[in-house]
Amino acid sequence: MVWDAALVVAGLAVLLVAGDMLVRGAVDASLKLGVPAVLVGLSVVAFGTSAPELVVAVNAVLAGVPGLALGNVVGSNTANVLLVLGAPALLFGICPAADRDTRRNFVIMLAVSVLFIALCMAGPFRGPHALVLLGALAAVLAEWWRSAGRHRGLAAKIPERADRALRWPLVLMLVGVGLVGLPLGAEMLVRGSVSMATAFGVSETAIGLTIVAAGTSLPELATTLMAARRREVGVALGNVIGSNIFNLLAVIGIAGLVGPLPVPDGMLRVDLWVMLAASAVLAPVIAGRVTLSRPLGLGLTAAYAAYVTLLFINGGLW
Repeated sequence: MVWDAALVVAGLAVLLVAGDMLVRGAVDASLKLGVPAVLVGLSVVAFGTSAPELVVAVNAVLAGVPGLALGNVVGSNTANVLLVLGAPALLFGICPAADRDTRRNFVIMLAVSVLFIALCMAGPFRGPHALVLLGALAAVLAEWWRSAGRHRGLAAKIPERADRALRWPLVLMLVGVGLVGLPLGAEMLVRGSVSMATAFGVSETAIGLTIVAAGTSLPELATTLMAARRREVGVALGNVIGSNIFNLLAVIGIAGLVGPLPVPDGMLRVDLWVMLAASAVLAPVIAGRVTLSRPLGLGLTAAYAAYVTLLFINGGLW
């Protein structure tokens, strides 16, 4: 048991370091290649922070525990709203955002969540379901590209650093180490998590919804904490929205091509709707009618703690 716990902790640490290196390398590479800064924020950075979820999901399917893959994604999306936004709001408070593009991307996130739930009901996830998700991902990326072309001024939201970007050898080293470290950390995390789940009699889905989901959401949490501290509302909300979109479309889309992903009954009854409800809670904030104040942050964080507690009490089976 001690060895399994050590594997989980070490796997999370490797994932965080490797994911950070991959994001840093990918951002500098995009800037050196002349890709608009707004695209770096909406696509490369969001995909980079979702890279741990992607590698964990693929490794879980290959290891024969697909429940861990689905649980990780659904749990991460729930954690991204209740914990990743709740904790910074509790510490700093986040002012409402009235940005049109933030509102549009929030609507996209809700639409993607509804699509994902519909496919879960028609599950298990197989090749055709995965292709639907990847097709939707291509449509979202195309929309972001068109938006970047229409509103070049949005590039100012992510500081332009092309003149200070790292040299190509260091950029390639960061990307390479990140790509090597992610599967290594994922293997350690999946192996330790499955062993712990078996020892405690908790389902792999519950472990994915809690320990693994919270761990792979740590990059988003760190980014949002810094953004909230600097009063960068667009960065804080955009980080969560972009990551949730990628988790559902890219992570499950790719994992579904690797192998079938059966959807547990408990997830159909409870967890998917908790994820959707958590996302919908942001609607008044996105509309600018409610501030993510400290009391609301406390409520979101407490809701996440209660959800995780119920998962472990019920063994993830509901």
